[in-house]
Amino acid sequence: MRLAAIDIGSNAARLLITDVIAGPQAVPEFIKVVLVRVPLRLGFDVFDKGEISTAKAEKIIKTIKAYKLLLDVYDVKHLKACATSAMRDAANANEIIKKVKAETGIEIRIISGQEEASFIYENHIAENMTDAESYLYIDVGGGSTELTFFSDGKLVSKESFNIGTIRLLKNQVTEAAWDEMKEFINKKTKGYHHITAIGSGGNINKIFSLSNRKEGKPLTLDLLRDYYKEFSTMSLAQRISMYKLREDRADVIVPALLIYINVMRWADAQEIFVPKIGLADGLIHTLYEEVKLKEIEV
Repeated sequence: MRLAAIDIGSNAARLLITDVIAGPQAVPEFIKVVLVRVPLRLGFDVFDKGEISTAKAEKIIKTIKAYKLLLDVYDVKHLKACATSAMRDAANANEIIKKVKAETGIEIRIISGQEEASFIYENHIAENMTDAESYLYIDVGGGSTELTFFSDGKLVSKESFNIGTIRLLKNQVTEAAWDEMKEFINKKTKGYHHITAIGSGGNINKIFSLSNRKEGKPLTLDLLRDYYKEFSTMSLAQRISMYKLREDRADVIVPALLIYINVMRWADAQEIFVPKIGLADGLIHTLYEEVKLKEIEV
């Protein structure tokens, strides 16, 4: 079965095409076929002016048209397309979504922060880890951060916060917002045994890649602090040159590290696993369950 997901975030839009095959004991295996990322950077419009500019709206339409061609070439029959924080806040989001539908046939649904956290949780990474641990999913985007707490094989709590990399760059995250996140972490993780973090998002994936860690090995909180200190002392041009970062990664990686560090510190998590999962993967997992259910009903 070939499935696809489109995730329109505050920093970038992603298309993920995945094959799902039956693995051992009929457990489905998800094999990534194509991942395309376009840095639309919608948050820079929305978090400043409250809406998406005409130029950015045109780029959204062109991006979805390109994705539609890829979906046709790869013979994808099932698609789930969602938009997150920037589109949630954009006054003209519905107008743009109607234009996309009219010109491409693709329907984009704006999801709430709670739904975003739920979709990320659908990756069920923690279920494949030891029951002796508690896990805190941390998904950092341009406009929001989703936290999902998982312990003893059960989902304990999930929440979305309007603390994101682009909002931080725009100085639009208040102390009250940080305090709210800290209080949530302290309250929801209190009394639970040792907590390990699970990180998703392009920035933590890039840090993992730069660290040269072996697949499946965690990053430490101290290592994230070291990267944060180092990147903070560099100019944007230096980060791009020394670490071969794209400009649209080099500017957001510093605020992203700050978010991961604060969340881990408040949760008393000393390590973070980076399994290369994100919202698009969660959408694929959800879509698979929906398609499977329809096949049973038929």
